[in-house]
Amino acid sequence: MYAIHYFDNKIEVLNIASRIIPAVDDRVRIKGRNGKVISVEKMTETKYFVFVEFEKKVKKSNTNFRKPGMKRK
Repeated sequence: MYAIHYFDNKIEVLNIASRIIPAVDDRVRIKGRNGKVISVEKMTETKYFVFVEFEKKVKKSNTNFRKPGMKRK
């Protein structure tokens, strides 16, 4: 088992014990966000740092043209 630490912009997103070490350019899904592995660094025999770049979130527009608090009848 390996301890895999996932980072996004120097912020640790997730650490997990796994038997599989992700490779560079692999697609990953962490906490509902899709991302791509940029690099993998081996720190010790069982500890790996994986740097991930997540896809940008698309901001949804407001389709309610009335007042924001109003609901349809």
